[in-house]
Amino acid sequence: MKYLKKIQEMSLLALTILILWSNAIQAQTYKIVDTGQVLFYNNETEIPAPLAGAAFYGQDANFIGNQPSYTDNGDGTVTDNVTGLMWQQSADLNGDGFINIADKLSQAEALAGADTFSLAGYDDWRLPSIKEAYSLFMMSGEDPSGYQGTDTENLTPFLNTEYFDIDYGDTDAGERIIDAQFASTSLYVSTTMNGDETMFGVNFVDGRIKGYPTGPMPGQTEDKQFYVLYVRGNEAYGQNDFVDNGDSTITDQATGLMWMQFDSEIGMNWEAALAWAQTKNSESYLGYSDWRLPDVKELHSILDYSRSPATTNSAAIDPLFECSTITDEGDAENYPFYWSSSTHANMQNGAWGAYLCFGEALGWMAEPFPPFNISLLDIHGAGAQR
Repeated sequence: MKYLKKIQEMSLLALTILILWSNAIQAQTYKIVDTGQVLFYNNETEIPAPLAGAAFYGQDANFIGNQPSYTDNGDGTVTDNVTGLMWQQSADLNGDGFINIADKLSQAEALAGADTFSLAGYDDWRLPSIKEAYSLFMMSGEDPSGYQGTDTENLTPFLNTEYFDIDYGDTDAGERIIDAQFASTSLYVSTTMNGDETMFGVNFVDGRIKGYPTGPMPGQTEDKQFYVLYVRGNEAYGQNDFVDNGDSTITDQATGLMWMQFDSEIGMNWEAALAWAQTKNSESYLGYSDWRLPDVKELHSILDYSRSPATTNSAAIDPLFECSTITDEGDAENYPFYWSSSTHANMQNGAWGAYLCFGEALGWMAEPFPPFNISLLDIHGAGAQR
């Protein structure tokens, strides 16, 4: 199918967070690694670091979280010292010294392959969940979408390539450079497109989470193929431990973050969302003055992939949170997209704001055959990051 349009700002809302420095942090089981973003932007270009009270203050690079820290174990594995997860270092799954289409598996094959995968003397490897896979994301990458060249030497993935060995889509096999999707265990509880079973995968090349069909793509006979990085350790990673504090805040004892229980109730652009958080601080909202717009990995931590508008009649979030409802572009009741404080750099047309879909990730799609009817479909799933 031909992609025509994706839904953008109409249904975006701001959701702010507060870090709660309490004893719960000492027992964190779900430590969120900082995005690695150090650059600042306005709506169009890179800017110097904005000061508190100035426009665009409060974006990702204004705050320093758990800084990425890895150990190369020298045996084909890398340990993430923040999350406690150990990773397969290279996507060269067949060990031939190249990372290309021959290393790719279907989601079912990747899931089954973990049972027999052995590396560095360990046999308890597993295919990561979408939250585990996203823990590796670095928002310092640059999206090459729209790039017409074939040389990838100067491209910057959304992954620390000093420790991990990945590659781009296999252009020799007819793939696009951005065809570097990685498999996860996380299946969408609903369906995308025209009823396709869907897996949420990370793409370390274009910097997104999308729902991908587990079966064949249109015009193909083989199930969609993905790169694979297996993981082991910290099986509690990605599991939230929410507590309703009874004061319109929710604490996640797993991450140590405190959240507003309610969202902004109105849509706004990114600049306004950043400013809205600062207004809450000036008001000492709920008794706190250090609210901020979450970075994209923090925001991702509260997605609930067991929920969706179509299957639970809710946003993809724990029901302790109160999410606004919206009327989407198809005049149906839906749930919002939420801004993060993180930006998404594209090498062709500057920086974009990174947001997460807690409702359906809609797009206008045209049928591949005459009469080419256009439909509004959930193309990437509630839980996509775009």
